[in-house]
Amino acid sequence: MKVFNTYTRRKEEFIPVAPGCVRMYNCGPTVYNYATIGNFRAYVFADVLRRTLEYFGYAVTQVVNITDVGHMTSDADEGEDKMAKAAREQKKDPWQVAAFYTEAFFRDIAALNIRPAQEYPRATAHVPEMIAIIERLIAQGHAYVVNGNVYYDVSTFPGYGALSGNTLDQLNAGARIEINPEKRHPQDFALWKQDARHVMQWDSPWGRGFPGWHIECSAMSVKYLGEQFDIHTGGEDNIFPHHECEIAQTEGATGKRPWVKYWMHTRFLLVNGQKMSKSLGNFFTLRDLTEKGLDPMAIRYVLMSTHYRQPLNFTLESVEAGREAIRRLKDFRTRLGEASAAQDNPALEEALEAGRRGFEAGLSDDLNTSAALAALYDMVREVNKLTLSRADAQRALALLERFDSVMGVLSGSEESLDAEIERLIQERLDARKRRDFKTSDRIRDDLKARGILLEDSAGGTRWKRA
Repeated sequence: MKVFNTYTRRKEEFIPVAPGCVRMYNCGPTVYNYATIGNFRAYVFADVLRRTLEYFGYAVTQVVNITDVGHMTSDADEGEDKMAKAAREQKKDPWQVAAFYTEAFFRDIAALNIRPAQEYPRATAHVPEMIAIIERLIAQGHAYVVNGNVYYDVSTFPGYGALSGNTLDQLNAGARIEINPEKRHPQDFALWKQDARHVMQWDSPWGRGFPGWHIECSAMSVKYLGEQFDIHTGGEDNIFPHHECEIAQTEGATGKRPWVKYWMHTRFLLVNGQKMSKSLGNFFTLRDLTEKGLDPMAIRYVLMSTHYRQPLNFTLESVEAGREAIRRLKDFRTRLGEASAAQDNPALEEALEAGRRGFEAGLSDDLNTSAALAALYDMVREVNKLTLSRADAQRALALLERFDSVMGVLSGSEESLDAEIERLIQERLDARKRRDFKTSDRIRDDLKARGILLEDSAGGTRWKRA
């Protein structure tokens, strides 16, 4: 299996630190509002990555953080804490805001069939760990204290900029931020801040205050995954400054390099060809979309079907196409359940093996889900041409379920029909038994007009939505 490492800018063979085991950290939500579908592209990617590793036999330990303090409205350590801002605007306690949107996040990931991580550490529960790392950085000359604020001195870490490609000379030359007189260098970033107006405060060796955003992920990842681990993921907007600062902090504190062996980032998600914006009316949360009647599994399908390093243009039409793609797989599964040939088909094994090889080749090539899905649908087309025994069908079904252990789109609840539609289908079946084909055809046409298509076969009558 090869993955594209953002740090080295090339595909590399995936070799975990410990044989057979993968430790993975995924940047999670800042819980001041509902997560957007752009956020969920990164979360679905991390889920498919984990599922792929498990498909290939690895034991995966996954940690997803919950940021509930310290994420400022500006990446330059300026502005207002996003949690404090949300609390002020919503006239709530910030802890209540965090609890509400954390629960909303868990509901959303359940709706998208994202497997739960082993740990969801909250930043506010790990302030002592953050303080401990900051103390190490000060002791080793990587950080300094000014008026109770603690800053990381980027000039002490020669590797700063290696992940993003932003050298200090370039950053300083292009700096557009207002110079903070407390900082030794414009790009130094806050590890600990003091602000009497901030509503979330903790005691520290430097006075009461709150942690910077970047130090949180360093502290939580080291606590749960150790000082060196395999994979760190996030959206491309996390590369700089967040992940760049994480590397400087963690490697500066521990002295161990590389802290993370493989960095993997998703590209931006566009909506109808444009960046998400409330002013454009294309700013969607999962809640917004499901309230429109869209199927979460179809949304998951869209988010995972394009290669994660390619921009994804999200449209309502793409969700409908995703729903149709899932329906095709469900129809295939239904037909397998109706197989009843007396003899096994010798051609089946070749079709299944070609599907398996193609699916696994796609996943092994930097998680190329679009190639993997193409191989799956090629297999479906070839198998549909064959007459199968029940034993054949069981082999095909087992492989489909194995593929879905990665895709995760077939395990959602089945579509149901309202009572009137079910009554009409039964009336048509009764009419066919009486050989009253005029009534049967009339009911069939009525159902078609309502968007319900019927398929008659030796195994019975199936329905699907038009």
